[in-house]
Amino acid sequence: MTEDEARKLLTDAMRTLDARGLNRGTSGNISMRFGSGMLVTPSGVTPDRLTPDLMVFVDRDGSVAEGAARPSSEWRMHMGVYNRRTDANAIVHCHARYSTILACAHREIPPLHYMVAVSGGASVPVAPYATFGSEELAAGVVETLEGRYACLMANHGLITLAPALPLAMAIAEEIEEQAAVYCGTFAVGGPKLLDEAEMERIIGAFRQYGQKKADS
Repeated sequence: MTEDEARKLLTDAMRTLDARGLNRGTSGNISMRFGSGMLVTPSGVTPDRLTPDLMVFVDRDGSVAEGAARPSSEWRMHMGVYNRRTDANAIVHCHARYSTILACAHREIPPLHYMVAVSGGASVPVAPYATFGSEELAAGVVETLEGRYACLMANHGLITLAPALPLAMAIAEEIEEQAAVYCGTFAVGGPKLLDEAEMERIIGAFRQYGQKKADS
């Protein structure tokens, strides 16, 4: 993928988050691993004002080219994930409503439905609270994401990672759906959870799910 293509993909993805109700205003941010660092959305720009040239290249050492837009305040969190996870090539952070409700209650999403397993585990954990944009927040999120593709961020929102941006987007949308279902179950007595053995079977089955390339 060329840099121009990556910049356009990030622009379109931020607009998609807004259109699907997964994010609002200037909140949230998206990045893609690129070259020696990453491309990340700029700070404080609403989706309707985003253009590919506003995407910011941040090198591995945190440096930004002179004259570039300011990167998202959460760039440290994105870079921390890339430094830890070789399987992560794209990251989506958003303030989707139901995920954020649970994050503000410090309540993880339990194994109430088999699709919770898209997170990479039997539940979606909650990273500890720290001020947005801080190194403490970045460290807590990186640790909580260990072995997972998604987690909630206490009093903040949702973050997902994947080998490619479309999959990171799809995981974010599915986790928000599971958050909504979980919240809804409290109106009818709360969820009846799947057991650990069943979730292990589901996680194993997900490894074979979907279209796979034929062996060459």
